[in-house]
Amino acid sequence: MVKKLSHPQVSNKSYAIAVCLSAIFGVVGIQHFYLERWVEAILDFSLCIATLYLLFTGQWLWALLVGAVDALHTLIVTILLLTGSFNDGHGKRVCYPGQKLAVGA
Repeated sequence: MVKKLSHPQVSNKSYAIAVCLSAIFGVVGIQHFYLERWVEAILDFSLCIATLYLLFTGQWLWALLVGAVDALHTLIVTILLLTGSFNDGHGKRVCYPGQKLAVGA
């Protein structure tokens, strides 16, 4: 059984779940809902819906642009999660297993 760190700045959210959600369902924003980052979750979900709407209405160029912004955002968030540099909605760090936090972090 893995023991969670008791540091007050460490999130109680699972690193593995957050990374998997971001890597698989990132463009929908599921990882932000899981990490309780509500504003970012709604914005990410809205970008996904906007991309689908633009695709179905035949506005391919706009759909490509909005989809690319959403995909780039997902890539950045996934990299930040993988490196242990991303915070949850309460400002606590989502740490990878064995990550050490600095005293002031």
